[in-house]
This record gives sequence, structure tokens and C-alpha cells, in this order.
Amino acid sequence: MEQTDLFEDGPSGGNTPPPEVLPQAAALAERLRLLAGQHIYLGTSSWKYEGWLGRIYDPKRYETRKRFSLKKFNRECLSDYSRVFPTVGGDFSFYQFPSDEAWAEMMAQVSPGFRFSLKIPEEITVERFPDLPRYGRRAGQSNPAFMDASRLCDLLLARLEPYRDRLGVLMFEFGTIHDGPLREVSAFAGALDRLLSCLPTRRFEFAVEVRNREFVKASSPYFECLRSHGVAHCLNSWTRMPSLAEQLAVPEIFTAGHAAARLLLRPGRAYQQAVDRFAPYEKVQEPYPEGRAALVDLIRRCRADGRSLYVYVNNRLEGSAIQTIEEVTAELPEYGA
Repeated sequence: MEQTDLFEDGPSGGNTPPPEVLPQAAALAERLRLLAGQHIYLGTSSWKYEGWLGRIYDPKRYETRKRFSLKKFNRECLSDYSRVFPTVGGDFSFYQFPSDEAWAEMMAQVSPGFRFSLKIPEEITVERFPDLPRYGRRAGQSNPAFMDASRLCDLLLARLEPYRDRLGVLMFEFGTIHDGPLREVSAFAGALDRLLSCLPTRRFEFAVEVRNREFVKASSPYFECLRSHGVAHCLNSWTRMPSLAEQLAVPEIFTAGHAAARLLLRPGRAYQQAVDRFAPYEKVQEPYPEGRAALVDLIRRCRADGRSLYVYVNNRLEGSAIQTIEEVTAELPEYGA
């Protein structure tokens, strides 16, 4: 598979001391640091957004010959991100198995204690490749590596072994299953059980995100499977899934000693609708009070249970993941004004 260069020219060198956090991000950085000390990690989905310049990124840091350099920004902004946030969701790994060199470059950029939560490549989680041009000859074809534990271990987990102390959760994202045997929750749970039985679930923390709303119900075999392996259900706010609050109301929703959540889209809203409405993600444009209240409830419940939690907020939830997290963390009584 062709290897995408995640960092273009690689991390910058030299002995220049790291810059300070922007004053406007200092309060957020401190709140997130205190939460991380309680094993509550809040971050965003990816990090390369020019709309965040002036909020957590200092535009002057990315100038070349007194002009903003997108190339320099893409190369260096992860390092600056990690001085504010304790974690990030790595969607990039969904599209490829990064090389050893790419992992080393990425891990070298972040602050001590920073955690990457990574999506398992779609080569493992897609049963049939979508009929889209980017899949080339594979478009519309069955995927022979679907739920292939050996391939996953060889091409991802073995490469991540040296960086286990910098990992959050490894997330399986299974798209909506519209037809075939796995459309039934019992069949899907059986296939998932066979996969998880072959994985080192005591060495890595895993979470599973599904897009079939009928799987996320009380007494579901899906939850039984996750609990038997100590794997978390990844709560997700997404177009056709129950809301975060509805998922939290399911008694068996917590299936492991860790929890994960991805706040991607307001239920009922399509991805492209959110892009068209919110880009370039400079500020919140449409607050989602119910989602925020559910997130606060999730944080409180995990903290009360002593359960570690990884939360990733997407720009397409409200318009700016940065501002959403700023305002949600300020709602927690111990960190509010």
C-alpha cells in the first residue's frame, strides 16, 4: 500500500526551546492537565486546522520569510497541540498502516504523557470496500482482510509496541452494516468475539464503535462480547446513532475499566452538511446543549467510578472542537468561573 507522508519533511530540528502556550489557551490547558491527572483525557479528532490559529496556535510560529507557511504548520503544529491537550484522536491511521518511520516521527513531536488514540485501519474493519474511486480495483469488492487478527497484529500492534506508554485506546470503527449475516447483532457479536480472542487485550486498550443503532440496546450480545474481553464500547454522537444521552441510559454501556467517546456529528446531521455549515471551524456556530450535558454526565460518571475516559470532539459537532471543549470543561463545577 502506498505510504502517505504524515509530516511532509518530518519534525523540525535544532535546540530552540519549545514555545509557551498562548495566553488564551492557558486556562484550558490547565483544566485539561488536571482532568488528565484523574485519567479523564479530552482531545479533538485530528489537529491540523488553520481555523485554530490564534486560539491554540500562534500564527507567527509558522512563518517563513514573514509569511504564513502551511507546510511548516502541518509539520510542527502537533508539537504545539500537545502542549495544550493531553490526547488526540488519530483518524489518519484508518486509511493506512503507517510506516515505522512515520510512527517514530509522530511520537517524537509530543509532550511527555501525551496519549494517541488511533483508529484501526479500515483494511481490518470494512467488510466490503465502498464503490468509490479512491479504492481503485478494490471498489465494491469483498475485503479478504476483514477482521483479520494476524494482519492487525503484524502491521499495527507490533509497530506500536515500543510506544504503548503513549497510547490511549485503539478504536475499531465498523460502518453501518446494511445486509448480510453480520446485520444481525448475534452474528456480529460472534465475529467480533473471534477477532478479540486473538488480540492482546491486556497489553492494549481497545474500543469498538458501531453504526448500527440496534446493536446498542439493553441485553445486547454485542455488550456481552465486549465485557468478556475487557473492551470498551465507544460512545458516539453520529448521524444515525442514538444520542450520547440515550447511549448512556443503557445499563450495560460501560464494558471495561476504560471508556471512550467520539462526538462527531449531531444526530440527524450528515457529514457534508456539517462541513458546509461549519468550515473553517473557527468558532462554535450551533451549540448542542443536549450533547454537552451528556458529555458532562459522562465525565462525572467515569470520574466517580474511577474509570479512565478518552473523549474526542470533532469540529463538525458544533463548529469548533476547541471552543466546545473550553466551554464544556468550564461547566464542571470544580473548573468553572
